[in-house]
Amino acid sequence: MDLRDFVAGSYKRGYHYTYFLPEKINHPFVCSDAEINNSLEKASLKLGELNSFSKLVPDTGMFIIMHIFKEAVVSSRIEGTRTNIEEALIGKQDIDPERRDDWQEVNNYVEAMNTTIDELKKLPLSSRLIRNAHKILLSSVRGEQKNPGEFRRSQNWIGGVSISDAVFIPPAHDELPELLGDLEEFLNNNQLAIPHLIRIAIAHYQFETIHPFLDGNGRIGRLMITLYLVYSGVLDQPLLYLSDFFERNKTLYYDNLTFVRTKNDLGQWIRFFLAGVTETAENAVATLHKTSI
Repeated sequence: MDLRDFVAGSYKRGYHYTYFLPEKINHPFVCSDAEINNSLEKASLKLGELNSFSKLVPDTGMFIIMHIFKEAVVSSRIEGTRTNIEEALIGKQDIDPERRDDWQEVNNYVEAMNTTIDELKKLPLSSRLIRNAHKILLSSVRGEQKNPGEFRRSQNWIGGVSISDAVFIPPAHDELPELLGDLEEFLNNNQLAIPHLIRIAIAHYQFETIHPFLDGNGRIGRLMITLYLVYSGVLDQPLLYLSDFFERNKTLYYDNLTFVRTKNDLGQWIRFFLAGVTETAENAVATLHKTSI
């Protein structure tokens, strides 16, 4: 299927509401859009430069640690958590009691990242691994009542005070097994000749559209990007974190995801995603360069 011909899905009737059912994605995609192909080449070169440069730096450990904490802070900020990186790096006992939940959420994200990166050595990028990350993410925080580590068994929605005025209603929970199975197969299907950056851009969109958890979907979806780049061998180490780019361009981030569903415009989302990869990789190389001097 050419990306230009992509049909995002259809609307289905639920109980007094209509939800969006995305189309399956585990099939070939080709791109005849010259702008996307040029952006893909640029992003791939910058990502390759980042991966190569990291091998020349004697110790990238501190870079990774600091960027995981920064990623955790920024990714949680998108969801409304308010902790800065200085607070995230100190002990919980030294945090103002009113901000300890925020501190815990950020540190849970760090633990989820570290644990899943380690689990990739023995597990594929799968629903099981994603559930494990989610369980850690929501442990002992405000979302712990929303089934940590379990896919939802009820309807959720995005925006609005109730489902009746929601901005977006994801697929019904009984659609999830088939949709998540398709997503897992897409991430692991070696028979599909799809460039890795295009594949994870599509997968991230699909995950956010499925919205399989009652809470924490955004953070897990952004975590999945880094996991895939390591899992696929694009990066030897978890060196690319897109949450800062998404947070600085939050309106475009949400709008471009929405335009896929409402206008079938998968291309615009991919162009935005590739721009984020390019910019973030450039910044990471610059930071590593300063570290190595």
